[in-house]
Parts: sequence; C-alpha cells; structure tokens
Amino acid sequence: MAGLLAVLLVSSAPAAAEPPMLGLPAPPQPAALTTPEAVALGRKLFLDRRLSGNGTMSCAMCHVPEQGFAQNGLATSVGSAGRSLRRNAPTLLNVAFHAHLFHDGRETSLEAQAWSPLLAENEMANASAGDVVARVAALPDYAGRFERAFAGAPVSRATIGRALAAYQRSLVAGGSRFDRWWFGGDKSAMSDEERRGFHLFRFRAGCAQCHSVDDDHALFTDQRFHNTGTGHDRAAALERPVRVELAPGLVAEVTREALLRFGEKPADDLGRMEVTRDPADRWKYRTPSLRNVALTAPYMHDGSLATLEEVVAFYDRGGGADPDRADYLFPLGLSDADRRALVAFLKTLTGSNVGTLANEARNAPQ
Repeated sequence: MAGLLAVLLVSSAPAAAEPPMLGLPAPPQPAALTTPEAVALGRKLFLDRRLSGNGTMSCAMCHVPEQGFAQNGLATSVGSAGRSLRRNAPTLLNVAFHAHLFHDGRETSLEAQAWSPLLAENEMANASAGDVVARVAALPDYAGRFERAFAGAPVSRATIGRALAAYQRSLVAGGSRFDRWWFGGDKSAMSDEERRGFHLFRFRAGCAQCHSVDDDHALFTDQRFHNTGTGHDRAAALERPVRVELAPGLVAEVTREALLRFGEKPADDLGRMEVTRDPADRWKYRTPSLRNVALTAPYMHDGSLATLEEVVAFYDRGGGADPDRADYLFPLGLSDADRRALVAFLKTLTGSNVGTLANEARNAPQ
C-alpha cells in the first residue's frame, strides 16, 4: 500500500516536472535496441502470466509497476507454486544503467538476464527455453509481432530476450527533486533539511563512497560489490530458534530443525562468491542504485530492513555483525536529527515519471 500511495503522489506531480533523463548519464545502449515496437512487445511479455510454466506467474508479479517495479509486500518474493525465494526483488527502474545484474552480478546483459527467472524451477518454472518459445509462437495474439519488432525475425530465445530487455531499458526514471536542485539549479526544489541530508550523505555519513554522485549525473551506485554484514546476519539468524505465537500471549521458541519438518530448508546465500568462487567475495552483494528508493521497500538483498529509517540506523551502528565486513563501515554516532535528514534526502530521489511508467505498464494496448 505504501508503494502504491507513493506512486500515486508521484503521478500527480505538476506538469512542470523535469524530463526523466535529468541527472542520468547517456543511455549505455543504442536507441535501436529500444524501438517502440520492441518495447511494446516486451511490455506485453512482461505482463503475461502465460510465460510461466503453469500459466500463473508473470514478471510483473515480482516487479510490480505500482510498487516501483519492485515488491513492497514481501521481504523475498514468492515463486512458482508458492515457493519462497531467497532474495528480495530489486527494482527494474534504471536497470539499463547497471553493469551487473542480480544481487550477485551473475549476468551482464538484460537479454541473458531475462531467461534466468523464466527457467528457474522456483520462479517461473519453465521446462526449457524451447518450451517457452513454442508456447509463445502458438499464441495467436503474438502472431507477427516479433517479425514487426525485429525486422522479420520470428519468435526465438534471442528475440524473447531482446523484447524483454527493450522494455526494461525503457524504464528510465530521473528528473527527481534532487536532480532539479543539484543538476537543474532549482534552489527551491529541496528543503533545508533535505539539503543537509545530502551533505551528510556525501561527507560525515560516508554513503557516497558506494552510492556515488558524479559531476554531471548520479547513478547512486559504484557498480561494485560489498560486504555490509547482512549476509552474515541472515546466516546467523537461520541458526537461531524462532519465536512462534501459539495463541494470544502464548509464545514458544521452536528450533529450526523442528520447523524443517513443515517446509524446505532455506537456501544458502553466499552472494558474489557464488559467481566468482572466491572466498573473499563471500556475502558481498551489488551496490543498488538509490534512485526511487523511497518506493522500493523492503531493503537489502534479503529484504531484512523494512524502512529507510531502519536502513539509516543499520549503517549508523556500523553495519552487520560480520567481523569481515567492509572496513569502511563503523559506527557513525548520528543524532536523531541527522537520521531524519538522511531519510528526507533519500525521499527526494523519486523520478518525475515513475507514475507514468506504472500507468503505461498497466494501461498500454496489448
């Protein structure tokens, strides 16, 4: 609900809002990859539940347009047949600018990335890429659309990936109040508290070490991988007993071993190490962009922090408990006013057109 309300507020912004590219670098891919025909086809695929093995899941069910193309209601998403996934669904807004995709960075192109959830047994659970291609090719409402979008090329693994990538590249959201102030020179775009929060962000709080701001644009990510302690904290939590409310006022501690009798064991998550096989990368995760961050709760790779206030408090105390976490994380000693200012600043990073993108996703002709 919070995500929907935030988007509604954004969509009601005055018509004078800055264009969505303000504050962003030039698109890293040529415009030929995002033709209107390819974007429209990718949008249709993105919303289509028939793309999953049992016909019940679409991409938009984990990357909800009205929730900042993330998922506000769950720490980690639910996949095929109700299976719990191990990671939080990241926003797709501005995903075109990411050098690495997924929290562990295992893919570097959107065309390849699209197939990972399609084929994952616990996500969209398709038997094979060939099965998806054959199913889409047999659907009458897709007849001729791939050929029109891709110069005569028919439905294939490559063109399905290209279409989904084209749509995701169109989800560009800049022109925030921060951009109007910092890059557009509009001194009235941010309050004194918000400007103070940005100063803390860049200097005393040290956030800009990883969520970087350049002279002519700001992606708010260094495109690298860091151990903030969240991976260690999650692994430690999986070993502790769970408090279960048996009745109002009656709480019992249940061991993890006992809980496993009623469900499957939570999957291990070693972060970037799963890609590089380097122990030094254990529990490192990709630095997310902070653009539109007010719309995309919960936070961290496992959705373990519910609000921006919790995120600021986490870094104020120096991150997680892992003794091997990044050595630039240490207790900051922020005041309550400092924390409020940081959160206020983060809320200025919502793009001027997020509501428009959400409306287009739901209302565009199919």
